Amino acid sequence: MRWGDNDAYGHVNNTVYYAWFDSTVNEWLVGQGLLDIAAGDPIGLVVETGCIFFSPLSFPGIIDVGLVVAHIGRSSVTYDLGVFAPGTDVPSAQGHFTHVYVDREGRRPMALPTAWRTRIEASGQSRLGGVILPDKTCDIVGGGHDPIDNPNSLA
Repeated sequence: MRWGDNDAYGHVNNTVYYAWFDSTVNEWLVGQGLLDIAAGDPIGLVVETGCIFFSPLSFPGIIDVGLVVAHIGRSSVTYDLGVFAPGTDVPSAQGHFTHVYVDREGRRPMALPTAWRTRIEASGQSRLGGVILPDKTCDIVGGGHDPIDNPNSLA
Protein backbone atom coordinates (compact mmCIF):
# COMPACT_ATOMS: atom_id res chain seq x y z
CA MET A 1 0.00 0.00 0.00
CA ARG A 2 1.06 3.56 -0.56
CA TRP A 3 0.88 6.53 1.82
CA GLY A 4 -1.66 8.25 -0.44
CA ASP A 5 -3.98 5.21 -0.39
CA ASN A 6 -5.26 6.15 3.07
CA ASP A 7 -8.14 8.60 3.29
CA ALA A 8 -9.11 11.08 6.00
CA TYR A 9 -10.59 8.23 8.06
CA GLY A 10 -7.23 6.45 8.35
CA HIS A 11 -7.93 3.47 6.12
CA VAL A 12 -7.48 2.65 2.44
CA ASN A 13 -10.07 4.56 0.41
CA ASN A 14 -12.62 2.41 -1.41
CA THR A 15 -11.52 3.71 -4.83
CA VAL A 16 -8.07 2.16 -4.31
CA TYR A 17 -9.58 -1.33 -4.20
CA TYR A 18 -10.92 -0.81 -7.73
CA ALA A 19 -7.42 0.13 -8.92
CA TRP A 20 -6.09 -3.06 -7.30
CA PHE A 21 -8.77 -5.07 -9.12
CA ASP A 22 -7.88 -3.44 -12.45
CA SER A 23 -4.14 -4.03 -11.96
CA THR A 24 -4.66 -7.63 -10.87
CA VAL A 25 -6.88 -8.57 -13.82
CA ASN A 26 -4.66 -6.89 -16.39
CA GLU A 27 -1.44 -8.29 -14.92
CA TRP A 28 -3.03 -11.75 -15.01
CA LEU A 29 -4.04 -11.28 -18.67
CA VAL A 30 -0.51 -10.14 -19.58
CA GLY A 31 0.93 -13.11 -17.68
CA GLN A 32 -1.33 -15.49 -19.62
CA GLY A 33 0.03 -14.04 -22.88
CA LEU A 34 -3.38 -12.65 -23.80
CA LEU A 35 -3.13 -8.89 -23.36
CA ASP A 36 -0.78 -6.74 -25.42
CA ILE A 37 -1.43 -3.34 -23.86
CA ALA A 38 0.19 -1.30 -26.65
CA ALA A 39 -1.09 -3.03 -29.78
CA GLY A 40 -3.27 -6.03 -28.96
CA ASP A 41 -6.71 -6.71 -30.32
CA PRO A 42 -9.14 -7.17 -28.62
CA ILE A 43 -9.00 -4.87 -25.62
CA GLY A 44 -11.15 -5.11 -22.51
CA LEU A 45 -13.37 -2.26 -21.39
CA VAL A 46 -14.66 -2.35 -17.83
CA VAL A 47 -18.47 -2.32 -17.87
CA GLU A 48 -19.22 -3.33 -14.29
CA THR A 49 -17.39 -3.55 -11.01
CA GLY A 50 -18.40 -3.88 -7.40
CA CYS A 51 -16.93 -4.46 -3.98
CA ILE A 52 -18.06 -5.51 -0.51
CA PHE A 53 -15.85 -4.41 2.37
CA PHE A 54 -15.45 -6.58 5.47
CA SER A 55 -12.51 -5.07 7.40
CA PRO A 56 -10.29 -2.02 6.94
CA LEU A 57 -6.74 -1.97 5.65
CA SER A 58 -4.32 0.90 6.11
CA PHE A 59 -0.84 2.11 5.26
CA PRO A 60 1.76 0.84 5.89
CA GLY A 61 1.07 -2.66 4.73
CA ILE A 62 1.18 -5.28 2.02
CA ILE A 63 -1.83 -6.98 0.46
CA ASP A 64 -2.54 -10.16 -1.41
CA VAL A 65 -5.11 -10.21 -4.20
CA GLY A 66 -6.73 -13.44 -5.38
CA LEU A 67 -8.58 -13.86 -8.68
CA VAL A 68 -10.91 -16.39 -10.26
CA VAL A 69 -12.77 -16.26 -13.54
CA ALA A 70 -16.41 -16.37 -12.53
CA HIS A 71 -18.07 -16.26 -15.95
CA ILE A 72 -17.03 -16.36 -19.59
CA GLY A 73 -19.60 -14.93 -22.00
CA ARG A 74 -19.57 -14.42 -25.75
CA SER A 75 -17.68 -11.12 -25.54
CA SER A 76 -17.20 -10.70 -21.81
CA VAL A 77 -15.37 -12.14 -18.84
CA THR A 78 -16.28 -11.56 -15.19
CA TYR A 79 -13.57 -11.95 -12.56
CA ASP A 80 -14.12 -12.36 -8.81
CA LEU A 81 -11.38 -10.91 -6.62
CA GLY A 82 -10.46 -10.85 -2.95
CA VAL A 83 -8.11 -8.55 -1.07
CA PHE A 84 -6.29 -10.07 1.92
CA ALA A 85 -4.04 -8.76 4.65
CA PRO A 86 -0.91 -10.97 4.86
CA GLY A 87 -1.40 -14.15 6.85
CA THR A 88 -5.19 -14.01 6.78
CA ASP A 89 -7.61 -16.46 5.24
CA VAL A 90 -10.67 -14.21 5.12
CA PRO A 91 -10.63 -11.28 2.69
CA SER A 92 -10.82 -7.68 3.84
CA ALA A 93 -12.80 -7.03 0.66
CA GLN A 94 -14.33 -9.11 -2.11
CA GLY A 95 -15.48 -7.87 -5.48
CA HIS A 96 -16.15 -8.48 -9.15
CA PHE A 97 -14.87 -6.90 -12.34
CA THR A 98 -16.35 -7.42 -15.84
CA HIS A 99 -14.57 -6.72 -19.12
CA VAL A 100 -16.40 -6.56 -22.43
CA TYR A 101 -13.88 -7.26 -25.17
CA VAL A 102 -13.98 -4.91 -28.14
CA ASP A 103 -11.95 -4.39 -31.29
CA ARG A 104 -9.25 -1.80 -30.62
CA GLU A 105 -10.11 0.56 -33.48
CA GLY A 106 -13.92 0.55 -33.63
CA ARG A 107 -14.55 -0.18 -29.93
CA ARG A 108 -17.42 -2.54 -30.82
CA PRO A 109 -17.97 -5.77 -28.85
CA MET A 110 -16.50 -8.84 -30.49
CA ALA A 111 -16.60 -12.52 -29.70
CA LEU A 112 -13.83 -13.58 -27.36
CA PRO A 113 -11.14 -15.11 -29.58
CA THR A 114 -11.00 -18.90 -29.36
CA ALA A 115 -7.36 -18.77 -28.22
CA TRP A 116 -8.33 -16.44 -25.36
CA ARG A 117 -11.27 -18.62 -24.29
CA THR A 118 -9.09 -21.74 -24.39
CA ARG A 119 -6.28 -20.10 -22.41
CA ILE A 120 -8.64 -18.69 -19.76
CA GLU A 121 -10.42 -22.04 -19.34
CA ALA A 122 -7.08 -23.91 -19.15
CA SER A 123 -5.54 -21.48 -16.65
CA GLY A 124 -7.00 -23.19 -13.61
CA GLN A 125 -8.47 -19.85 -12.55
CA SER A 126 -11.96 -20.63 -13.84
CA ARG A 127 -14.92 -21.63 -11.70
CA LEU A 128 -18.61 -21.91 -12.23
CA GLY A 129 -19.59 -21.99 -8.56
CA GLY A 130 -18.03 -23.13 -5.33
CA VAL A 131 -15.24 -21.47 -3.40
CA ILE A 132 -13.69 -18.16 -4.31
CA LEU A 133 -10.20 -16.74 -4.43
CA PRO A 134 -7.42 -19.16 -5.26
CA ASP A 135 -3.75 -18.40 -5.87
CA LYS A 136 -2.20 -14.96 -5.91
CA THR A 137 -2.24 -13.34 -9.30
CA CYS A 138 -0.71 -9.91 -8.91
CA ASP A 139 2.98 -9.31 -8.19
CA ILE A 140 2.29 -5.95 -6.57
CA VAL A 141 0.92 -7.68 -3.50
CA GLY A 142 3.02 -10.49 -2.05
CA GLY A 143 2.16 -14.14 -1.29
CA GLY A 144 -0.90 -16.10 -2.33
CA HIS A 145 -3.86 -17.92 -0.90
CA ASP A 146 -5.25 -21.38 -1.44
CA PRO A 147 -8.95 -21.74 -2.20
CA ILE A 148 -10.97 -21.05 0.91
CA ASP A 149 -14.50 -21.19 2.19
CA ASN A 150 -15.22 -17.60 3.16
CA PRO A 151 -18.23 -17.10 5.40
CA ASN A 152 -18.61 -13.67 3.76
CA SER A 153 -18.26 -15.08 0.23
CA LEU A 154 -20.55 -14.09 -2.59
CA ALA A 155 -20.34 -17.64 -3.89
